[in-house]
Amino acid sequence: MPFSSAQIKALALANGFDAVAICDVRQPWQAGEGLREYLENQHHGTMEWLETTKQRRSHPNAMWDGAISVIMLGVNYGPQLDPLGALQHKQNGVISVYAQNDDYHELIKKRLKVLAGEIHRQLKCEVKVFVDTAPLMEKPLAQRAGLGWQGKHTNLASREFGSWLFLGSILVAHELEYDAAEIDNCGTCTACIDICPTRAIIAPYKIDARKCISYLTIEHDGDIEPELMALMGNRIYGCDDCLAICPWNKFATPTTDAAFLPRAATLAPNLSELAKLDDMGFREIFKKSPIKRIGINKFLRNIAIAMGNSGEIHFEATLTTLANGNNPMVKNAANWALEKLLAE
Repeated sequence: MPFSSAQIKALALANGFDAVAICDVRQPWQAGEGLREYLENQHHGTMEWLETTKQRRSHPNAMWDGAISVIMLGVNYGPQLDPLGALQHKQNGVISVYAQNDDYHELIKKRLKVLAGEIHRQLKCEVKVFVDTAPLMEKPLAQRAGLGWQGKHTNLASREFGSWLFLGSILVAHELEYDAAEIDNCGTCTACIDICPTRAIIAPYKIDARKCISYLTIEHDGDIEPELMALMGNRIYGCDDCLAICPWNKFATPTTDAAFLPRAATLAPNLSELAKLDDMGFREIFKKSPIKRIGINKFLRNIAIAMGNSGEIHFEATLTTLANGNNPMVKNAANWALEKLLAE
């Protein structure tokens, strides 16, 4: 008896996934055109890898012409606490929920490989696994498979898990039984657009990464424009505002998976303590964390900005130390922060 889609789904749920749906990847779709427009408008900022891989991203079969089906998988990482609450504690930094433990890419890839190995054994066909880093547009695929829909913030939303799903995918060179696509359930709601601190969501379903705090704190190298720094608050790695405000989160449940529960060092960490880190200390605290990849200097830049936005005058001495350092990016952020703090 062939290995059925129902058996694949049962195996996925037994191996640490919370949601699974399957679709045919060969059909035409509009996501490639949306990507082209996004790049033409320079909304990707300095993320050149989006430009260099645009052809392969345009359709799953442009990346692998042997792909027939995709198994889209989700892992719930719903937070225990409302991420918006941490923004009120200005002496502490705010780290995006997804980065509060080990790098989810590695955690989910291990689970994907186990599942893909069994699918390969059963179906005797080629399979490939992906977690965000490959030139595969997973959110449109997740909507086609029925896992959720791309909301007006451009992220995936789910009726069951709200905004809090990590995505992984397995491309399979085999026909399977397919699920119905999910419809757009945003309706007239504009909560995610309205809450964005920097107005990075420039229209429903359209985002300009150059204004997005997640992009600025993680992807952007160098100085940040003063008008944007003033809007970043105490967010030092990523931003969850548009995710956290989504009304569909009322149906979400906090994760109980220990792999995605926050470390003590990432849950409202004290800005003064973080500012004392040298490169070795930074690497040690954020070992296996996605935060480590931005490096100590970008991290200190973000901390200096948060201190400048805090209104806490006791940060003056720490900022002075950062302003007297060797890295121009950190020095510039610290000088801006000092000027802002002392002017208030």
